Amino acid sequence: GCDSSLNLTSQKATDAVDDIFRSLRDIARARMHMKQFNSIHNPGSNTHQAKSKHLYSQCDVLFVQASYKPLLKQVVEEICSPDRPDPIDIEHMSSGLTDLLKTGFSMFMKVNRPHPGDHPLLIIFMVGGVTVSEVKMVKDLVATRKPGTQVMVLSSALLTPHSAIELLFATDRLQPDTDI
Repeated sequence: GCDSSLNLTSQKATDAVDDIFRSLRDIARARMHMKQFNSIHNPGSNTHQAKSKHLYSQCDVLFVQASYKPLLKQVVEEICSPDRPDPIDIEHMSSGLTDLLKTGFSMFMKVNRPHPGDHPLLIIFMVGGVTVSEVKMVKDLVATRKPGTQVMVLSSALLTPHSAIELLFATDRLQPDTDI
């Protein structure tokens, strides 16, 4: 809402920052129903404590090591997990008659659901876009944790840092670009 820095007021800047944080909260809210993949932030713990002695006072300084763990990395680590627990937020969808019969009989007998890592081909489709670094991260994780598995990463767009920010803070990001 501001065409140049000369027209920038404190209220316009405050409104813009409020809009940015509203967008970020909306994105976080989209994962609230998930049990396992509901956060990309790891708050960390107190990793180092140092005493600082000044001439008049003594104070403790705590260093907290917070970290960021991308959602895509969490999902791929879960799929390639050697422990092979049943994934909580990843669901197997039955596709054929045999799968439907197995699912039906699973109510009466102990039938294990297929694990996403069982197949030698892993296809990941990212709606909204993927960066080159995310594709490399997926390739490296699968090669390290599940060698012999072929991985295909597909996406609706190849994102650059500029386009990712532009899409994130677009005014109407849920509507496609209709310049046809």
